Amino acid sequence: MPNSQPNVLLYLADTHRGDHLGLAGHPIVETPNIDNMVNRGAYFPNAYTEVPSTTAAQRVMLSGKGSYDCGQLGYAEARWGEKNTLAKVLSDNGYQCFSIGCRNFYPQRKRYGFHRVLLTGCKDEPGGGDYPEWLRLHAGPTAHQWGHGIDTNGWGARPWHLEERFNPVNWTVDTTIDCLEKRDPDAPFFVWLSLGPPHAPFCPPQPFWDMYANRDIPGPIHGDWCERHNVTVPGPAPAAWHGSITPEQHHRMRVGYMGCVSHVDHELGRLKQRLQRLGLLKDTLILYVSDHGDMQFDHHLFRKTYAYEGSARVPFVIEYPAGWDRPMGTFDHLVGLQDLMPTVCDATGIEPPEGVTGRSVFDAMAGKPWRDFLHGEHSPCYSLEEAMHFLTDGREKYVWFPVTGQEQLFDLVNDRDEMHDLAAAPASADRVTFWRQRLIDYLGKRGDGFSDGTQLIRRTERWGADVE
Repeated sequence: MPNSQPNVLLYLADTHRGDHLGLAGHPIVETPNIDNMVNRGAYFPNAYTEVPSTTAAQRVMLSGKGSYDCGQLGYAEARWGEKNTLAKVLSDNGYQCFSIGCRNFYPQRKRYGFHRVLLTGCKDEPGGGDYPEWLRLHAGPTAHQWGHGIDTNGWGARPWHLEERFNPVNWTVDTTIDCLEKRDPDAPFFVWLSLGPPHAPFCPPQPFWDMYANRDIPGPIHGDWCERHNVTVPGPAPAAWHGSITPEQHHRMRVGYMGCVSHVDHELGRLKQRLQRLGLLKDTLILYVSDHGDMQFDHHLFRKTYAYEGSARVPFVIEYPAGWDRPMGTFDHLVGLQDLMPTVCDATGIEPPEGVTGRSVFDAMAGKPWRDFLHGEHSPCYSLEEAMHFLTDGREKYVWFPVTGQEQLFDLVNDRDEMHDLAAAPASADRVTFWRQRLIDYLGKRGDGFSDGTQLIRRTERWGADVE
C-alpha cells in the first residue's frame, strides 16, 4: 500500500439491537462474522445511540457530535449545514470517500464530503435511487424491492420475494466491491456502507429465514411498568408503535428480524473475502455499528425512539488492520456514536475538527480518563408523551419524559432487560435525585428550555427535531 494510513470501512446496519449478537450472548441469533472481529479488534457491549432514530444518529456519526451539538434531536428530513463531516475531513487528508447504500442525509444526493454517492433509494428527489434502476434492468421492468407487500415500518415478515442476488443488501456489497476495484490505487479509501436491514420490512432471503423459522423463539418481555403501552384494538396497525400482536405474528416477526441480522452478517463475511482477494483486507480498519435498535414489542413497544435497551443500545465492534499493536478484546467503557468520528481520526492520524464532542475509543482502551455518563434524547415522534431524555453510565439508566414529568430508573447490572422501574422505590430516592441533578446540570448548559440550571422544566407543546 503506497500510503501508511489505513483504509476505513464503516459497515453500518439500520436498527440492529445491541443484544442481537453472538458477542452479546444472544442464545439464538447467529453473527459469526461480526463476532470474529473481536479476535483482532475490540467490542464495546455498553454502546448507545445518542438519538435512537436514523437521520439524527447518522448526523451524530458523521459529525462526531452529540444530539444538540450536531443539530438534531429526533427524526426530521432536514437539510444539514455541517462543514466538517467525517468524509470531508478524510477527503481533505487524501482519502477517496464513498457513500454506498441507504442514506438519511438531506438532500440525499448532497455529497457531504464524499466523492461518490450510490443509493439504494432516494425519497422524493429527482433521479431516484441507483438500486431500483439496477433492479429493473436486471430483474425485469416490473421488479420492485417492496414487491413483497410488507410495510417498510411494520411488524409483518416473510421471506424475500426475489432471487437473493437481487436483494438490496447484496447490491450494496456488490456495488462496494465494484467501487473498490475501480478506486484510485494511490489513495487510501473510506467507505460508508449503509444497509437498510435489519430495519423493517423483515424480509430476509429464504436461507436466512429458514435459519430461524423452526426455532423456539421466546416471546416479548414485559416489565412491571409497561402496561400503559398495551393498547387493545381489534387489529393492530401494520406499523403500530405500541400494543400487542399474536404469538404467531410475533414469532414470524422475530424470525424475519433475526434472519435479516444474519443476512447482514453473512454479507460482511462475503465482503471481507473479496477484500482479502483484492489484497486490501490487511490494510483496512473495519467498524461495525448500528444507528439504533428495535423494541420488537418488548415492553409492548415497537420500532425505535425510546430510551430502553432494545431501542438505544447498539453494536460497536472494531477490527484492526493486520499488524496493529492495539488492545484487543471486550471493553466495558460507555461509548456513543459520537465517538465514531474521533476514533477514525485517531486511527488515521488526523486531528479531529473543532467542536467534536466524541472521543476516540482508543483512549478508553489505553486506560485514559473516560466519560462518567452519556446523554441521549428524542423529540416527539409517535406520541408527544413519549419524547424523552436519558442518562446512563452503563450500570444505571435514568429516563425523564419532559411532557409528563415521569422519571424512570433501571439497574442495568442486575436487570439489563429493564423489567423493574426503581424510580418510585424509597430505597432509590437518593439515586433518582443524583441522576436528576446530573440532567439538570447537563441541560441547563444548553439553554433550550428543558432546564434553568436548578430544575427540570416540563414541556407541553411539541418541539422540533432540528436545532438549526
